[in-house]
Amino acid sequence: MASRALRTVASRVQHAMSTARTMSSSANVGGLPVQVYQPEGKHRVVVTKHLPGTRWLDVLVSNGCRVEVCTSTKTILDVEDIQKLMGTHCDGVIGQLTEDWGPTLFQSLREAGGKAYSNYAVGYNNVDVGAATNNGIPVGNTPGVLTETTAEIAASLTLAAARRIVEADTFMRNGHYKGWLPDLFVGKLLQNKTVGIIGAGRIGTAYAKMMVEGHKMDLVYFNPIPAESLENYMEGYGKFLESQGEKPVTCRRVDTVEELLEVSDVVSLHCLLDKTTTHLMNAERLNMMKKDAVLVNSSRGPVVDETALVAHLKANPEFRCGLDVFEDEPAMKPGLADCPNAVILPHIASASLWTRGGMATLAACNVAGLLQHYPVYNSQDVLPFVDGPFAQLPKACPSIVNAKELGL
Repeated sequence: MASRALRTVASRVQHAMSTARTMSSSANVGGLPVQVYQPEGKHRVVVTKHLPGTRWLDVLVSNGCRVEVCTSTKTILDVEDIQKLMGTHCDGVIGQLTEDWGPTLFQSLREAGGKAYSNYAVGYNNVDVGAATNNGIPVGNTPGVLTETTAEIAASLTLAAARRIVEADTFMRNGHYKGWLPDLFVGKLLQNKTVGIIGAGRIGTAYAKMMVEGHKMDLVYFNPIPAESLENYMEGYGKFLESQGEKPVTCRRVDTVEELLEVSDVVSLHCLLDKTTTHLMNAERLNMMKKDAVLVNSSRGPVVDETALVAHLKANPEFRCGLDVFEDEPAMKPGLADCPNAVILPHIASASLWTRGGMATLAACNVAGLLQHYPVYNSQDVLPFVDGPFAQLPKACPSIVNAKELGL
């Protein structure tokens, strides 16, 4: 009987959430168009952009939120736009990594009665966490669902750059192909070469495994501390290759970035952005790389001195790069778009439906959890929020970056 009652309750909740999704209405807030879900909701939550999937919306609706999603065609909302959306009463906001969440916005959110903010991203270099803390606003982010997706893009950029895929595609589309030639778009073979990663966190490790397993590449890495798990994995994989009669792969940690650059055929950046990594790849370090090396950046744009990179690409036509992020995003430095030896993507490393939907769910759970006074989650495994049965969602906030400072 108890299980039947639970199923009945779950069915009613699902019906209510489905109704809320389909019975939305359009409105105008401060001159900006919004889509309103569950207008009678107790907590007013502003979402500055439409998010993929529906689970995130179900999370907010089931927690009694009135959800207002900005539908403006403006790509990046400025501070004044977001202030207008929040108005004089706003309980929580889900914002974007392209927005300037500094003292002005957090003060406005506090004055509107706000109790929660979540960045729709794992990174939060667009957020002044200190300003949020000073205003008593917890800041959420969305870790744990971007690892493989981002690593796949880094691997894709590596292959596309090394094998000149984009150049060849453009050549075909422009009708230039007249027949096979021995030297047509000859690129770089990755098999049995050396891949170097700068930053051996979750994404860097996943990328390293893809390149090593797929291409039998030796690995060198630069990281503040030894990546013991990665080293053990590489040792085990090397033994497996040996058992199959193949040459084992090698793995070693280097003490300097310079040492890594000198020996690597491919260099992939997976470091955080801070004062020590801004322009980590400058003109001097680019010149330390092999003339036909491949540089990949799917971390943060300012890690690379983009002006220096453009000059290096032009001076070294055999050198190639793959970029998903840019120093002055969304703008590119002059000349980058003209470099045929650069593969450039519009910041889509996390753009798989599962990941982007998962990020939305985590952001929603952060905001809903804070409004419900739930504790901060005590595990790095966020899959129960993303993939678990909806009725069994953990009653917790997945990730709050200033939890300690706020005593949460």
